Amino acid sequence: MCVPLAAVSAGIGALSAGASALGARQQARMQYQAAKQQAEMQRRYQAQAAAAERTRAQRQMTGERMQQAQQEEAIGRQTRERELATQAAVGLEQARDRGVAGQSVTAVMGDYLANLGAAREALGRQQELIGVGKAMALEDIGLASQQRLISIDQPIAEPVKPRGFGIQDVLSVASGGLEGYRTGLGIKKAIKGP
Repeated sequence: MCVPLAAVSAGIGALSAGASALGARQQARMQYQAAKQQAEMQRRYQAQAAAAERTRAQRQMTGERMQQAQQEEAIGRQTRERELATQAAVGLEQARDRGVAGQSVTAVMGDYLANLGAAREALGRQQELIGVGKAMALEDIGLASQQRLISIDQPIAEPVKPRGFGIQDVLSVASGGLEGYRTGLGIKKAIKGP
């Protein structure tokens, strides 16, 4: 039984096209797996970067709060020192002026207390301004952190899973078979001659 040359060529062409389609399918699977692994790595990186940003922002906010507490403590200390200095000055003035009429002692004490009140008011205003400034700084830190988190948390495209043999692959195999058949007929004519 002799198999016609055209049929052999058609079979070889179809096998060649089929092998090519199988190779392309295998390559598509490998590319899909690589893309899937890359997407997973990106998700992990994003999660780590977001966690690091939240930690950084929290530490910066804690630093701002600690600085505010230190400043307010220093102002409180200044206020107490001024109160004590005023009390000491008033006591000294009273001791010195014991023999003087009560009105002059009252006037001196009034001056000391007025000065103390003005100093306390200025320090209280300074504390208020520190509080407002720190609140704004904390808000800015929060907004900047949100912006960083938005830039970190970009969507990651899911890779497209390769499909099985489709119509394109079947047509490629059929086309390879027809091309092989034509080649076989061409060789047969060349062998027979005119």
